[in-house]
Amino acid sequence: MTRAALVDTRTHIDSARSVWSEAGPVYEPVPPLRGDAVADVVIIGGGFTGVSTAYHLIRRFPSLRIMILEARHLANGASGRNGGMMLNWINGVSYRDPHLTRRVYETTRAGIDGIVGMIQEHDLPVRHRRDGCLEVLTDARRAEAAHARVEQLAGWGIPLQYLDGATLATRLGLRGAAGAVLDATEGQLNGVDLLRSLRPLLLAWGVALHEDTPVLRIQEGRTIELTTPGGVVRASAIVLATNGYTPRLGYFKTGIFPLHSHVIATEPLDPGVRAALGWGQVAGFSDDHDRIAYASMTPAGELVFGGGSNAAYAYLYGNQTSYPGSPGSAGPAFEAIRRRLVGYFPEAERVRIAHRWTGTLGITMSRICSMGVRGEHRNVYYALGYSGHGVTLGNLAGRVLCDIYAGDDARWQDLPFYMYPLGGVPPEPLRWLGYHAYTKLTGRSPRKAA
Repeated sequence: MTRAALVDTRTHIDSARSVWSEAGPVYEPVPPLRGDAVADVVIIGGGFTGVSTAYHLIRRFPSLRIMILEARHLANGASGRNGGMMLNWINGVSYRDPHLTRRVYETTRAGIDGIVGMIQEHDLPVRHRRDGCLEVLTDARRAEAAHARVEQLAGWGIPLQYLDGATLATRLGLRGAAGAVLDATEGQLNGVDLLRSLRPLLLAWGVALHEDTPVLRIQEGRTIELTTPGGVVRASAIVLATNGYTPRLGYFKTGIFPLHSHVIATEPLDPGVRAALGWGQVAGFSDDHDRIAYASMTPAGELVFGGGSNAAYAYLYGNQTSYPGSPGSAGPAFEAIRRRLVGYFPEAERVRIAHRWTGTLGITMSRICSMGVRGEHRNVYYALGYSGHGVTLGNLAGRVLCDIYAGDDARWQDLPFYMYPLGGVPPEPLRWLGYHAYTKLTGRSPRKAA
């Protein structure tokens, strides 16, 4: 079965520009594929999901012929354009059952442990911090409810901490905050650092990598054929590690839609400026509004900020995955984000915005992601739809897909993302009309009840 038209998908994937990519050394990509090739597993996509899957597969099966095909460069997609926060939980899941709540929390916390452990094990030069993230409540009643919820979760064995307004002010001087929930196990990660520092390790272990190599067509079968500009690759199995770009390959067209997220970051702020701003010892925060505002502070002192209004996001007709024009073409969006930043931190009015970028998220209608295997021959593996929690879940996906591939996936089967059926996204033009009508009328993003 052919899944994608013979079209050069590079026109739908713009080059990454973010504080994460611009802060690192000049990157030299590996050459694109030239000629035909054979592999046991071909991974499409060089982001968190693809690189993590390659890492876990090659460690478990050292003789496996693994190839990564990346249309642009490693970390070019959402993995290199996010807000940087390593967060617990799975979006879209209702946490009423104690067992499920503990399972999800322990699983995502282990996912963050795995990221940090990998950095430490291989002594990777990855900028990261793990001194906790906050969920800030801007309404007294919601703060009171959050306090009660934290006490309930503590009884279930989940170590969160409630901070009242006065205590919160000592860690984050955010205007309008009534309280916050602190998760000290969360943190922040430079995803570009992580993925590009893993490259020499994977190559040394025998993983083949080809950048600037878009997959133009997939023909399923017992042996899968992938057409690229430089040759055809035949593989026993493939991994769809393309998140918001996946419908371009012909998969999950009604299960996922690409949402463009605009983000800004300041120039590096010295400790004095950070203190005047009101930023204390915390990696990041998100608020409690329908269009969540979020922020994180890099180790170098760049304040990353996104969300806060419908202007911070965009859906383009026909599942377009490349935002048109230069970063400046989304000027009104960036200005709206800056206004929300200044609303929370008035001193930020005098801070220079040094980075502006747009990236494509993979959003599902329920906000629940899905990880599993499909196809007539059960040889098409996938993980996608992280809906804003991709730093943790995208990296965790490598472990999950490795276990599914090995037939040793029992430990994941009770989790919400395991083989979760994706659907409900209407076809165009209803998709475009519905998104814009709903967000304009409600100020929220369309979704089903979880």
